[in-house]
Amino acid sequence: MFESLAASVFDSAEGFWSWFLGIPLRVILTIVIGMVAIYVLRRVITSLTERIALGQKPRTVERTADPVGTTTGGAPVPGAGEKRRRKNMLMSPQAFADALNAANPRAAERRAQRARTVGSVLNSSVNIVVGTVIVLSVLQTLTFDIAPLLAGAGVAGVAIGFGAQSLVKDFLSGIFLLIEDQFGVGDIVDLDGGVVGTVEAMGLRLTQVRAFDGTLWYVRNGEILRAGNSTQEWSRAVASVQVPLGTDVDVVRAALGRAVDRVKNDPEVADSLLETPSVRGVDAVDRMGLTFTLHAQVRPAQQWLVARSLRVAAHAALLDAGVVLATSTLPHDEGPAEA
Repeated sequence: MFESLAASVFDSAEGFWSWFLGIPLRVILTIVIGMVAIYVLRRVITSLTERIALGQKPRTVERTADPVGTTTGGAPVPGAGEKRRRKNMLMSPQAFADALNAANPRAAERRAQRARTVGSVLNSSVNIVVGTVIVLSVLQTLTFDIAPLLAGAGVAGVAIGFGAQSLVKDFLSGIFLLIEDQFGVGDIVDLDGGVVGTVEAMGLRLTQVRAFDGTLWYVRNGEILRAGNSTQEWSRAVASVQVPLGTDVDVVRAALGRAVDRVKNDPEVADSLLETPSVRGVDAVDRMGLTFTLHAQVRPAQQWLVARSLRVAAHAALLDAGVVLATSTLPHDEGPAEA
């Protein structure tokens, strides 16, 4: 009796393992391999995007000279034998990017946001693609006929694609806006259609722009046909002044030269300058008088501060020179997004 019971248990165990090593094991292996693939791909994508977002420090390359100098014939050179060592900083692409970040403090933040957003999209794509493959593989292992399912999914995909063309367009445009770095959070932009202001948030579907009067604009990325960025990498401060007809041009140029020197030496403005301000000369002559233009390359979003300082300094210098001053401002000097 004991032997028959043992034989029955053995047969049951053998039947279980025979069944388990078939379809159940293949299903489990499919799910496990798929989950491992998702984990590895997400880790790789996250690691790459974080490295891009955080940036890398420029490398220091050490070059060591030969300890002993020799002539062509192998004889030692007099006075040789003293070791020389030097360190050279090579301008790598990362070092160049760091230099740009120093000019634009928001560049690193914009790069980090762009990298992390693209990484999030890639991670979501990995989940969808690999997850779909896992489900289809499991169904096929369970002997389900997936051909009708694939055909139905194709038809549904086409129908959804036709019905959600604008949504797909917005998402694709958002991805390209981030990848191409056309603008980022904190930039002052003109998105046409009267949308001018500071970018407060960027998503794959919508971009939020705060106008100077406080209006918050929600712009679909697919509707952005052109974008003007006033604060990317560097900006230019432009200030124009008018003097009456008949004024001595040399006197005016000398006075404006003293004005730009005053702005250059102003501690409140000097940190915003990337070059010494200069006077372009007479840019226009009309019945109102002579128009002179002062300009300077400045750090991003500092053009309005510098332009105001140039006007104030020009006004004071022309008054000191005895020139009757009539000021005029270029329309884009006092933009609605002025800081």
